Amino acid sequence: MRKNRDTILLKVDGELKDLSYPIEKTSEVEEIGKDAPEASEIYKHSCAHLLAQAVIELYPGTQYGIGPALENSFYYDFITEEPFTPEDLDKITKKMRFLIKQNLKIENKIMKKAESIKMFRELGQHLKVELIEEKVEGDEVSVYTQGDFTDLCKGPHLPSTGLLNNFKLTSIASSYWKGDEKNNSMQRVYGVVFPTDELLKKHVEMLKEAKKRDHRKLGKELDLFSISDEIGAGLVLWHPKGSMVRHEIEKFWYEEHLKNGYQLVNSPHIARYELWDTSGHNSFYTENMFTPIEFDNTKYRLKPMNCPFHIEVFRSRNRSYREMPFRWAELGTVYRYERSGVLHGLLRVRGFTQDDAHLFCTPEQLDNEVEKLIDFSLKMLNKFGFEELEIFLSTRPEKYVGDVSDWDKATDALKGALDRLNVNYEIDPGEGVFYGPKIDIKVKDQLRRSWQCTTIQVDFNLPERFNLKYSDNDGKIKKPIMIHRALLGSLERFFGILIEHYGGAFPLWLAPVQVIILPVSDKNHKYSTEIRQKVSENGFRVEVDGRNEGIGRKIRDAENMKIPYILIIGEEEEKEGNISYRIHKKGDQGKISIIKFIKEIERIREEKCPKHEIQ
Repeated sequence: MRKNRDTILLKVDGELKDLSYPIEKTSEVEEIGKDAPEASEIYKHSCAHLLAQAVIELYPGTQYGIGPALENSFYYDFITEEPFTPEDLDKITKKMRFLIKQNLKIENKIMKKAESIKMFRELGQHLKVELIEEKVEGDEVSVYTQGDFTDLCKGPHLPSTGLLNNFKLTSIASSYWKGDEKNNSMQRVYGVVFPTDELLKKHVEMLKEAKKRDHRKLGKELDLFSISDEIGAGLVLWHPKGSMVRHEIEKFWYEEHLKNGYQLVNSPHIARYELWDTSGHNSFYTENMFTPIEFDNTKYRLKPMNCPFHIEVFRSRNRSYREMPFRWAELGTVYRYERSGVLHGLLRVRGFTQDDAHLFCTPEQLDNEVEKLIDFSLKMLNKFGFEELEIFLSTRPEKYVGDVSDWDKATDALKGALDRLNVNYEIDPGEGVFYGPKIDIKVKDQLRRSWQCTTIQVDFNLPERFNLKYSDNDGKIKKPIMIHRALLGSLERFFGILIEHYGGAFPLWLAPVQVIILPVSDKNHKYSTEIRQKVSENGFRVEVDGRNEGIGRKIRDAENMKIPYILIIGEEEEKEGNISYRIHKKGDQGKISIIKFIKEIERIREEKCPKHEIQ
């Protein structure tokens, strides 16, 4: 019996269950309310079912595929006769509200596999039949029913549709069944849902702000990058202004890596087919690799990762424990065949430059290397303005390579380093990669959205596959420990995150144009040019807007281009030998001498301040 009327789920012996779940007398039971962190995913999953029910009732004959809960939203994929329109979203929303008012009970049923296949076949839902035949092991299938609608699902779910009042359908997109463009084209409907109206309204406001910050929109408006059909989907063209931001990121990246004991390596874009056999990519990663190319009777593949190249550098000669650790870093461009349905601006592309490094160390060095890596990662992310971070330690999955004792040592090394640095983190049980445990670091942007950036992975697989070895202090030949590390992720994706984090208004050190000078009239052009020379001599990117436009128009255009500092040069300024200046979005700041202005912006640039106030 529930003690709390607001309870929507049960946690039975540590697992989330429906309210109707039969409880054993010996079970530990915790009641989960609508505001509990665990409730969010269940709301989204239940609302996805409600969305599918509404679509099926409105458009008979529609096939419904999958409807997962995402981090901040949910979606459901459908095969329809005609693409959905915004008007269809309105109709679906009204139907969902009708079903909510019905307060339909959401019930779980366990069926025999053959029985469930027969049921979905009779309903004409061939995608569900395919999923059952491919995914369900054993003879039992879990389904959920609400009213006349039934869906394949493990659950758990909310007790009834009446709890789903606070939802909003947000967008329509195209997709492919199982993400493969060789399969049926599908209509994907996205939505959000919350336990309270207040949370929904807050999220809708955030979505409006996110739309303004969309990196694809700002990339075009600010002339930062483009993706051309003539070049190919998922392949990025960096424009001069975007390339300048990239240059500053790379310059800082190189400087900091050299300061932290890294050596730089570079590798080619392709390698012989056999290398990817040795690494295992031809077996477990081939769907994400481009088709092999052949010349001189030899097959090659574009590289999806840099790891085997760094390994070959290690194998190029004998190695001794005295030289270790090796910390080798590369901004290496890689190519991965992402399905067209998942490509998304800079955030999901087919060609990108990986912020990559591989460390080769002895077992005795592992603890210290991991601690240095985490500390380095946190400091780098902070410099780019990301102060709120989420850190996860992912442990051994069910399918893994290597000895359990090695896994335990590596996991202890990762955990020990996190503990010594006194950082908050969560354990993500069983979510390590098959070749070793890992640490993932997510940044939160100004809208408090999480973005995966840093990953630190211990690898037992590749040193074994490539027979890596070094001579230890006892004269014996041993295998090194290998650590994969991507700090920023890819430059393309990180740039996209930066654009959205700052809304295109980059801090001074990253801004493609840092200062713009606006002469009030042609009479002031000569003095404006002299000011530009002085600012430029101190290493700043500066322009003069000499167009025959009014000063108001020039200011608006400079604001729209999100240039940090706008200098106004009129007769008064020229006579007094100073400047008037504005800060982006903060307006007029008064007059200042050019010497003081340059000194202050030099300080702001060197400190990499996210704000532009002059003291």
